[in-house]
Amino acid sequence: MPLRDGRLSHDIDPSDRAPQDACGVFGVWVPADQASRAEVSKLTYYGLYALQHRGQESAGIAVSDGSRIVVFKDMGLVAQVFDESVLNTLRGHIAVGHCRYSTTGSPTWENAQPTFRSTDAGGLALTHNGNLINTPELAARLEPGMLTATTDTEVLTALFAHHGEGGPMAAAREILPAARGAYSLVFMDEGTLYAARDPEGVRPLVLGSLEAAGGWVVASESAGLDIVGARFVREIEPGELVAIDGAGVRSERFAEARPKGCLFEYVYLARPDTAIAGRSVQATRVEVGRRLAREHPVEADMVIPTPESGTPAAIGYAEASGIPYGQGLVKNSYVGRTFIQPSQAIRQLGIRLKLNPLREAIEGKRLVVVDDSIVRGNTQRAIVSMLRDAGAAEVHVRISSPPVAWPCFYGIDFATRAELIAGNLSVEEIRDSIGADTLGFISLDELISATHIAKDRLCRACFDGIYPIPVDQNARGKHLLEVGR
Repeated sequence: MPLRDGRLSHDIDPSDRAPQDACGVFGVWVPADQASRAEVSKLTYYGLYALQHRGQESAGIAVSDGSRIVVFKDMGLVAQVFDESVLNTLRGHIAVGHCRYSTTGSPTWENAQPTFRSTDAGGLALTHNGNLINTPELAARLEPGMLTATTDTEVLTALFAHHGEGGPMAAAREILPAARGAYSLVFMDEGTLYAARDPEGVRPLVLGSLEAAGGWVVASESAGLDIVGARFVREIEPGELVAIDGAGVRSERFAEARPKGCLFEYVYLARPDTAIAGRSVQATRVEVGRRLAREHPVEADMVIPTPESGTPAAIGYAEASGIPYGQGLVKNSYVGRTFIQPSQAIRQLGIRLKLNPLREAIEGKRLVVVDDSIVRGNTQRAIVSMLRDAGAAEVHVRISSPPVAWPCFYGIDFATRAELIAGNLSVEEIRDSIGADTLGFISLDELISATHIAKDRLCRACFDGIYPIPVDQNARGKHLLEVGR
């Protein structure tokens, strides 16, 4: 099943693991008397569908009818996990949902979200986008045997559930200041929907209103609001804790805001139809392409994108350079993630399973090929080779981000520094490795300028190695809670 935001370029070579996208979170609250009309489980399903690009390993929804919480989750894409009959069993007026890519904990059913815990007052279901960097320290607060999964989300859920009196709001108020790293949380008990964002606001989280039903929605991206007809109200602020129930929306701060939004959201993670800080991601990416053309001009006959994540920057590059924009690669729209692993013989077909060149359009042409980033280089190497085999006279690669040279500890499962091609090779060595005639990356300053966000309010660690939340790189590990189990 293809990803509905159209991205493909990091998923065309089975040997080139993409920068995996943290997770997507979604929550909805409507008045109890609107439950039958609003169908919160279906709203959550569609919200997760819009956020599918943020995680494709598992999906889950928890629903409360005011007296109990029911959770359904499984491995696979949203449309594989849920169907009409399942959604019809999830009845209530509050829901939280999650689509996961694992950053802490293996991709197993036990680690799928929402996580659930019984409490003295009832139940708690929690979803999380991001990654904590002091998970073992937080887990040490729990009694042995209390964890039933191996995720940082499970640790937070157990801490919230066993906090004692005061409910989830009091628990979050006390526990979140001790949590370090990136976390956008959407959680609920039987009667209230909650949301919280870490003090740096690394991962996005937005609030919207369902005006017809008198309800509220929280989502990772504004595109998740759009699909359910919710009106964007505002971003959840860094260090903010929100509660939504029949009394309305209540907000308080558990920490001072120290904004450090993820710059890679602009490059690749967020959908192009999402807005961040009041500016559409599509507009930012097109502007990045314009700046890329000015920084790395070249004489050529046609600008083509690597479908589809390179398309906005390619449009901008063509506009600023005056070189015609064209289509040189055609994607198979029905190829996405698959549970059927290709045999070695089929793997030799490489990216032709997902992309095919338009020979008549590119033969004899000098091409500018625009993509959003280079991780290991296998994808770009295969594309350059394919274009040359199809008769391209020259292949000039332009990348709408700086070299990704450092791993992420805040919710993107980048490769280790040793595996990142830019962590080991110079730009000229990368050019030689992928076989391009020329190679140009946009500079960090130009990328930042295109976002209209101040440099000191962005996390740029994957590009410059400056981590805004200090981290012990030796302590990093997806399986850190699984050692010895």
